[in-house]
Amino acid sequence: MGVPDLLRRSPVFARFDDETLVRLSAPFSEVEFPAEHVLIEPRTPGSGLFVICDGSVVAEARGKQRELGRGDVVGEISLLEEDGLRRARVVAKTPVTCLALGRTDFERLLSAEPEFADAMRQLAREQLAEREGSG
Repeated sequence: MGVPDLLRRSPVFARFDDETLVRLSAPFSEVEFPAEHVLIEPRTPGSGLFVICDGSVVAEARGKQRELGRGDVVGEISLLEEDGLRRARVVAKTPVTCLALGRTDFERLLSAEPEFADAMRQLAREQLAEREGSG
């Protein structure tokens, strides 16, 4: 399955037409992690984001845990916040396959694709609201 098809499985990316999805997918790379691997540590600089394709992870922030799986995105908040720091710890619960997008490519897509920028900012707002208990 190609990267555009994998991205389309995510509600965040499903809204894009085929042409836009192909452009967005270009800088993503597929990565795999074993169970128990730490994908993200809190209070570290955010270097990119992950879209989970297969498997599941556990995100822990502010004493709350949440299991995330296929189609979920992790790591976007630190790329949008001014301090650039991670907010949560994300650990693979099972072996996971993800699509990874580095900070530089993320910032380029934010500038080049306004619809992508809107989608990422909305996702970050929803994630932060949920963590705060108001979403």
